[in-house]
Amino acid sequence: MKLEGTIVAAHGRQYRVELASGEILLCFPRGKKSELACGDRVSIARSGDGQGVVDDVAPRRTLLYRSNQFKQKLIAANVTQIVVVVATEPSFSDELITRCIVAAESQDIDALIVLNKCDLVDRVASAIPMLLPFEKLGYPLLRLSAHHDAQALRPYLSGHTSVLVGQSGMGKSTLTNALIPSAKAPTREISDALDSGKHTTTHATLYRLDDNSTLIDSPGLQEFGLRHLSPGEIEHGFLEFRPLLGQCRFRNCRHDREPDCAIHSALKASAIDARRYAAFRSLCAEVER
Repeated sequence: MKLEGTIVAAHGRQYRVELASGEILLCFPRGKKSELACGDRVSIARSGDGQGVVDDVAPRRTLLYRSNQFKQKLIAANVTQIVVVVATEPSFSDELITRCIVAAESQDIDALIVLNKCDLVDRVASAIPMLLPFEKLGYPLLRLSAHHDAQALRPYLSGHTSVLVGQSGMGKSTLTNALIPSAKAPTREISDALDSGKHTTTHATLYRLDDNSTLIDSPGLQEFGLRHLSPGEIEHGFLEFRPLLGQCRFRNCRHDREPDCAIHSALKASAIDARRYAAFRSLCAEVER
């Protein structure tokens, strides 16, 4: 008898699948290869007490993943919103934010940026300028402290399957625990010596917020390769580029040193943020190698 369920945790080749009844089975894929992600809807067959085998995966609405020249890493499937979590400490990478958002744009996934640890008021002022270019483009920016007012995030999650992404130490698991106390997601302190977080979340886990919204907490990351995207998909992922696409002298303009490039002209006129443009060139260099 075939059963339908949703992968609510993915670690290695083991998956926890939640059935419609609420029962959770520990499942394994058939064969050696496994390309399943948290959030996938699957068909399974029972193989023993509390266990099952994944027979099939339903077509995905979206698939968020990162890749380099060697491998790809699935993050979550069927999400409708990516929540990029940064914090006033440790320091964060605005290029990593750009990469997360480009990945989201390539899948037509909504994007929200959360600035956590705003209770550290003396550090907020240095963090905000790095985030203003995203806010000016229309990406919502929510400022909060996971320890004090995490509930401010809840309205933004309503009706969505959201995935929390970001560097280690930004407070993703603390946010999860504040919104879903039963989650008991592990957390650890940041490393002052390295100005970075320590990995605590080792696999993606899906939690039910209510009947129409879910939240996926994902492991911290330090890089977000997008080797799988084409140059066209990359440039389309930059909202400020879109009105200018097709206005360059050359149809296949790389927006680098070509004459009469509309993107480069906008950059010189300060209509495009220089750090965003640098992130664009970095992404292009990766896919062109």
